[in-house]
Amino acid sequence: MGNDASPSGRTPASPPQSPSSAMKFLSPATQAVHGDDVLNVIDDVAPPIHLTTTYRYPRDPDLLRPHHERPSYPVLDFGEHCYSRQSTPGLARVEGILTLLLKQPTVAYSSGLAAFHALLTMLAPKRVAIGAGYHGCHGVLNLYARASGCQILPLDCNTEELGPGDLIHLETPVNPTGLALNIQHHATKAHSRGAYLSVDSTFAPPPLQEPFALGADVVMHSGTKYLGGHSDFLCGVLACKNTDWVQRLYQDRLYLGSVMSGFDSWLLVRSLRTLELRVLRQSQAADYIVRALYQALQQQPSDLQTGCGDDSGGSSSSSSILSADDANVVRGVVKSIQHASVQPAALESASCWLRQQMPRGYGPVFGLTLHSASWARRFPSKLLLFHHATSLGGVESLIEWRTMTDATVGRDVLRVSVGVERKEDLLADLVRGMREVWAEGGGEGVQGRAKL
Repeated sequence: MGNDASPSGRTPASPPQSPSSAMKFLSPATQAVHGDDVLNVIDDVAPPIHLTTTYRYPRDPDLLRPHHERPSYPVLDFGEHCYSRQSTPGLARVEGILTLLLKQPTVAYSSGLAAFHALLTMLAPKRVAIGAGYHGCHGVLNLYARASGCQILPLDCNTEELGPGDLIHLETPVNPTGLALNIQHHATKAHSRGAYLSVDSTFAPPPLQEPFALGADVVMHSGTKYLGGHSDFLCGVLACKNTDWVQRLYQDRLYLGSVMSGFDSWLLVRSLRTLELRVLRQSQAADYIVRALYQALQQQPSDLQTGCGDDSGGSSSSSSILSADDANVVRGVVKSIQHASVQPAALESASCWLRQQMPRGYGPVFGLTLHSASWARRFPSKLLLFHHATSLGGVESLIEWRTMTDATVGRDVLRVSVGVERKEDLLADLVRGMREVWAEGGGEGVQGRAKL
């Protein structure tokens, strides 16, 4: 464990310093499995776990290189690692794979918020425009503004309020609703003023969304969620078009100290192997569930075509999924459903911006607003297959009465994260839970409820 020395005890030859050019043209599913093959210097198929914090220097004095002569980011030569706060073999694997998947050089951090803090520290913007989304990012931005005097602007601020070096931070799809925003529109707005666009794409990891193709300067992920996919470690990711920024982020991380541990790096490499399998299945299941609930709220079979019913982007069936009786229960309990697949842009023609932005699916997270805060509080405890817990992106389905962790969200709102279970089982569990909540009554202020 943690020793890449060859069986003979000789130090293995240094691997190539960058992925082969051929690797860049392979599919993301293949890149996730083979993107770090360049770092294989032992016979193990599964990479070893490196738990050391420090690495021995060469015994030969002639091979010693002072700090300023050592390699810049990324450190791919096994013999050049020095201290785990700077680089590790595990981080090299993580960042090598993610650089291929995200299509730009990538730096990994100990959490998503650590990554966002590193971005603000590196760019040092005087103004940041930000909209709805994860409350943690707003908290980090408030800390940065307190220390720097940075002005926080709304996402829909006038273009003239932005200047060179400022930042628009766009989260899409948005937490907790799963609604999507137009990346290209905000990129044009930022660049027209010499500002930058960072996109938090946590809710739409590869292969669902490619923000760089739409004008993003930086792409951020809370790797804790879908990149990790198993609810067992924290991670954050920044990918940048500007290679100078990547070098600065790497140097800054050495002093911020927000580096992933050796074991967490190993867990992330394990998880990235199945990223596409998991995310496509989860997104397709969410589409199925959302479509069923949306149709029920429309009170008649819907003609909506989501365009992401299969891996190739083919349209889903428009036939009604739920029985009339089940649809009646849904209408009685659910006030509205929020998800990119049922926002107006997704219901328009195939040429709309949203279908172009998310051609392979609209993400595994959606929001439910119930007719009563009391029902929203009690509903999660009625479910068998959805764990009532915060966070998202794991193989298990989660639901959260969102006010438990985010005071800015209404008390009638639930966030649903779809796992890899059979989609029909998950839908049946939700409907059964709604039936139990309805039967108990106690929905204060409910207007126009259907009758069973």
